[in-house]
Amino acid sequence: MATQLPAGTLASVCVVHTIKPDAGRVGRTAIDKRPVDGPVRAEELGLVGDVQCDTRHHGGPEKALYAYAREEADRWAAELGRDIPPGFFGENLATTGVTTSDATIGELWQIGETQLRVTKARTPCATFGRRMAEPRWVRRFAERGDCGAYLAVETPGSIQAGDAVTVTHRPSHGLRVRDLFAVKMGTVIDPELIQAALNAPEQLPASVAETLRKALERN
Repeated sequence: MATQLPAGTLASVCVVHTIKPDAGRVGRTAIDKRPVDGPVRAEELGLVGDVQCDTRHHGGPEKALYAYAREEADRWAAELGRDIPPGFFGENLATTGVTTSDATIGELWQIGETQLRVTKARTPCATFGRRMAEPRWVRRFAERGDCGAYLAVETPGSIQAGDAVTVTHRPSHGLRVRDLFAVKMGTVIDPELIQAALNAPEQLPASVAETLRKALERN
């Protein structure tokens, strides 16, 4: 019998609400994402109506969308004693029932007519720290490892809140988003897991493969 892959719901679709001044290198940020009603088209470079200001670190085909699970956001909200509404972490997709940080690199999601591929882990930045205004926020977020997932748009289409999120393919190598994040943070993980991902038939993004190879060299 085939393994039943997880399915969840797209709780919110979020695009930039306001471009805000920021103390960082670019001088402004599009991290202020908020939910929108109705269908939104997902294309190769992201959602129609959304933008990125720091295009050196955000956006592009392999980071077209950022997904974060509401379960993880709610956990932070309870710990911090404050509301964390959908989009507040800069996510485009707020999900329920699909744990984004435990998604396998390369797995495929189907949302309506749109197919997405999990590509990378989100690395928290100083802009995110300023957005949250919590002590040691970037370090705390990194230490937990609930980083959320970047996705590429394999098949463009319209998505909206309430759509089902179905995992249609999960690679057998087992390297999760949080494992990749741990590698990026310098944590030593099982080299066999890294090698399995490098040997998998699903092609990894070039930057991910390079990160994994360097991790093997360090080990």
